Amino acid sequence: MGNKVVRDNFEWVYSDQPHSDRRKEILAKYPQIKNLMGPDPQLKWTVSCMVLVQILCCYLVRDLSWKWLVFWSYAFGGVINHSLTLAIHDISHNVAFGNKSARWNRFFGMFANLPIGMPYSTSFKKYHIDHHRYLGGDGLDVDIPTDFEGHFFCTPTRKIIWIIIQPLLYILRPLYVNPKPITHLEVINAIVQFSFDLVIYSLWGLKPIVYLLAGSVLSMGLHPISGHFIAEHYMFLKGYETYSYYGPLNLLTFNVGYHMEHHDFPSIPGSKLPEVRRIAAEYYDTLPYHTSWGRVLWDFIFCKELGPFSRVKRECELAKKD
Repeated sequence: MGNKVVRDNFEWVYSDQPHSDRRKEILAKYPQIKNLMGPDPQLKWTVSCMVLVQILCCYLVRDLSWKWLVFWSYAFGGVINHSLTLAIHDISHNVAFGNKSARWNRFFGMFANLPIGMPYSTSFKKYHIDHHRYLGGDGLDVDIPTDFEGHFFCTPTRKIIWIIIQPLLYILRPLYVNPKPITHLEVINAIVQFSFDLVIYSLWGLKPIVYLLAGSVLSMGLHPISGHFIAEHYMFLKGYETYSYYGPLNLLTFNVGYHMEHHDFPSIPGSKLPEVRRIAAEYYDTLPYHTSWGRVLWDFIFCKELGPFSRVKRECELAKKD
């Protein structure tokens, strides 16, 4: 990966991300992988069923006691909502309706957003492009923690707090690291979302709204599925900045665990990423990977060598121009 020096405790590299070169090499050897690119015809039906299930749950929880409401938000609703955020991740790559129907993908992302409770999908798309194009880019990739996060959240107790408040950090960090103008699609996303919330509230009261919001917040904090936030790009082994996870929770998360394969081929739907690994096994089986997101969370919290600073950073060309 080129020469490395430590600066601000991040792992700074002065070479390009490895995914572009590996993609070219794999496609040269296995051109049939191109056939996997394109929309996933099942995605829209799967997502639609998940949204409808959450709407049904809004009706069912309207008279629950608060303690059971929070329990089911964490144990069931949160799993669906977190899964929907990962469906939105796939949709942001236009795999619901294809690149030729990009606008339909944006509106479908807003539909998938409904049970999450807060507008999310359009803003995610706006920043996620930079995460792929400028992986680890200083001032561009808002997935990278800030210096304050690295310095402050450095003990087991503080790292637990950092994991719990991940939803808040994912909202605030882009506004500090790489603020961008609000787009008209973000305005539409907000109008659609808050209109949905208002309808749910007018029909069944406050508890369904709390069910949806609590599920989103709790599941993206200290929750087994949220281990993917750390597993994907935190440097558990020096010199490796992206990791895949091969385990059963991929069944609930649109195969987001196949993250090395995803960054190599972002236009391939999550449902087809295992096929990429099967075809080009010699490229992936020799790379480090995770088998448990729960173990990832445990190691991150209690290993003193791991923390928010455990990320690879690089200076990208656009950042230099700025």
